[in-house]
Amino acid sequence: MEYLISDIILLGCSYVPEGFLPCDGSIVPIAQYQALYTLIGAQYGGDGKTTFGLPNLKGKEPLPSLHYVICYNGYYPPRP
Repeated sequence: MEYLISDIILLGCSYVPEGFLPCDGSIVPIAQYQALYTLIGAQYGGDGKTTFGLPNLKGKEPLPSLHYVICYNGYYPPRP
């Protein structure tokens, strides 16, 4: 299944699949995740020049064994 860049999904596995990052509030380099940055910007942290933050959904899971991840390597969403 293909996901759109910036899709957030809830997983029941204990690892982060390829093409996704954990939604844990990490600060990541814009240069490495440019497409994701163009969609979410620095609204979750980072300096907006070289870094940006991922959403922090830790503690928001419906069950402790689940975790949220965000897609950085998928289809770029079409713009209207």
